[in-house]
Amino acid sequence: MTRVLSCIQPTGDVHLGNYLGALRNWERGQHDKDVFHGIVDLHALTVTEQPGVVGERTLALGAMLFAIGLDPNVATVFVQSHVPEHAQLGWVMECTISYGELSRMTQFKDKTSKREGQFISAGLFSYPALQAADIILYDTDEVPVGDDQRQHVEITRDAAIRFNHRFGETFVVPDAVIPAAGARVMDLQDPTSKMSKSGDTDSGCVMMLDDPKAIMKKFKRAVTDSDTGPDAVRYDVAAKPGVSSLLDILAAVTDRTPQQAAEGYSQYGKLKVDTGEAVVAMLEPIQSRYDELMSDPAELTRLLQIGADRAREVASATLRRAYDAIGLLPS
Repeated sequence: MTRVLSCIQPTGDVHLGNYLGALRNWERGQHDKDVFHGIVDLHALTVTEQPGVVGERTLALGAMLFAIGLDPNVATVFVQSHVPEHAQLGWVMECTISYGELSRMTQFKDKTSKREGQFISAGLFSYPALQAADIILYDTDEVPVGDDQRQHVEITRDAAIRFNHRFGETFVVPDAVIPAAGARVMDLQDPTSKMSKSGDTDSGCVMMLDDPKAIMKKFKRAVTDSDTGPDAVRYDVAAKPGVSSLLDILAAVTDRTPQQAAEGYSQYGKLKVDTGEAVVAMLEPIQSRYDELMSDPAELTRLLQIGADRAREVASATLRRAYDAIGLLPS
């Protein structure tokens, strides 16, 4: 069975765009392939400067992943730092990837430009080596990525090929694949921009844990336009970005096309209310399961341990192959 790896950093709360755009596909695709989903807390250390934050966010993210429907007995859901082989193979990858390759990574340039005048960790420069280890450890066949992450898979492929050339066939060389298209979820106050929690306010971003009243308030205040008439509610991203954004969300939540979702509407108010109510109804069982898990940390820890045990079984075998190929002295 094809093995797929997708990871997520515990750097903030999950919002509706994260869920409809990507995480729902994780839940729906877990039975089709051998999926590994890592909460990469070690990567979060590149921008973490306070104690306790990463652990709390990791636990909350784990609860959310199980709450949306990932089955720990089907999908391997694990915390990166619970599998020490990540850091161990990460060093091997640092010694396999060149300084020049790391210096050409566009995300490093982007992130450092945003942190000008602030502390910039060496890990922010070298983390593609750890990311390569994340992928290679699991004999990963496919890594679903968008265009912004394709460069990371390419450097991983180069590292795996280089290692295999130097020390013999050891690693599976992964392929970058375009993930199944998720819903197009835009900011409710700026429908030309993707929904994001990094905006000036949170009025355009629906968080997965927002209470129903807050969700309805955000949808009722969603930006549309001043058109009137029987065809005002139509799917036209270029001409009507606000209305199209609402239709995208309503369509995703109700498993229809945006064109189908637009049928029967002539007023924006009704569309806003119905979309908000559909989102509230979709999130209700997720929020309930999340609260249940967060109130029982022992159970949540047990579920994460299932994934860590399974992940370590695969990762330790891969690391052993790598050490043996290099010729390191066995312990």
